[in-house]
Amino acid sequence: MKLIIAAIKPFKLEEVREALTTIGVRGMMVTEIKGFGSQSGHTEIYRGAEYAVNFVPKVKLEIVVAAAMADQVVDTIAATAKTDKIGDGKIFVVDVQSAVRVRTGETNDNAL
Repeated sequence: MKLIIAAIKPFKLEEVREALTTIGVRGMMVTEIKGFGSQSGHTEIYRGAEYAVNFVPKVKLEIVVAAAMADQVVDTIAATAKTDKIGDGKIFVVDVQSAVRVRTGETNDNAL
């Protein structure tokens, strides 16, 4: 099993969710986050005063899938979330040792 963690632009969330549902992803966790990467934030003007925005709003997706499906999920997220502009996000893939469905006690692939 693989844990796929993706940080994407918030306005791309629904489009990415639909694309993942189409390829068979049955669940994900979504968290609103703030962060920075290459863009290192920017400055904005609010009520006439300029201030630095050091953290940019993003959405973090966490998806656990069977190892055989991981590449397809990563490719789908990358293609759907892409805007060709700085700050499109990052995707990380991590091995998952085990999973348990709390309600039934099913484990690993059966718990997904």
